[in-house]
Amino acid sequence: MASAVAQKTPGPPRPLPRPPGRRRAGVAPRRLPYLLIAPAGLLMLGFIAYPVLSVFYYSAQHYNPTKPWRNGFAGWENFTAIFTEDTHFWDTLAFSLKWVSVEVSLQLLFGLALALIVNQTFVGRSLGRALVFSPWAVSGVLTSAIWVLLYNSQTGITRYLADVGIGEYGTSLLSDTGTVFWAAIVADLWRGVPFFAILILADLQSVPKDLYEAAEVDGASRIRQFLHITLPHLKDAIILSTLLRAVWEFNNVDLLYTLTGGGPAGETTTLPLYIAHTSVEGRDFGYASALTTVAFVILLFFSMVYLRLSKFGGETK
Repeated sequence: MASAVAQKTPGPPRPLPRPPGRRRAGVAPRRLPYLLIAPAGLLMLGFIAYPVLSVFYYSAQHYNPTKPWRNGFAGWENFTAIFTEDTHFWDTLAFSLKWVSVEVSLQLLFGLALALIVNQTFVGRSLGRALVFSPWAVSGVLTSAIWVLLYNSQTGITRYLADVGIGEYGTSLLSDTGTVFWAAIVADLWRGVPFFAILILADLQSVPKDLYEAAEVDGASRIRQFLHITLPHLKDAIILSTLLRAVWEFNNVDLLYTLTGGGPAGETTTLPLYIAHTSVEGRDFGYASALTTVAFVILLFFSMVYLRLSKFGGETK
């Protein structure tokens, strides 16, 4: 009897088979994002990957359109010449490191100070922020043109300084080996400081106000609040902005090319500017590609070591 009842008792309902159309519809949404970004990915592959691979290819070639009889496979000859024969490479690399270290340090210092100032509440804060950030919207060539006019010996600041007894008439800060470096530094500071100010100010907006209120209750001074609350919170923003700006300053060509052209007497020739002269003026694209490859490896190594030592993205103690 019991077995008969057990046979008649219906079991749990079996799930209905999924229609074939639904399976195909479930796969399509997973592929849709890749299909949407495919055009942009192909464009990036064409405009970025191809030129980079071309540089690697030509770095192993002798390629000079003005001397086609010398073109051909070079192997490691270009790289051997860079490290053993080319003294300009080491001079320009040394100046590039000096340029990057001074520029990035000063831009970070002034950018942090400006971000802290415009983060305060005061009358006309919106206008002040717009004025602080406006130089970043100016192109590099236009920035160079502005500072070329400011440094002009006939109509620039040196003439007005000479009117008040400082310096002599007809002198140019860009033609003197003793002043050209700092003149170029000031010009690039005007455009580079807002970059740090923008990124740091954006991160300052996310610092919890409760932390400062609790620190004030505990009797912490403004300096201690800055060292123990503000700076730790800004760690990742400072590391990232410093790395990005260091790479950009290392590759800086437009400002120095327009201001000084690498002179006087090669005093302001960076490695990228030397590469530009070698390729555009010297037409030695094979050797210039080898120099570019070396610069790429230097930047890649520096970025990896910097991120490793700075522990970017790690927890702040």
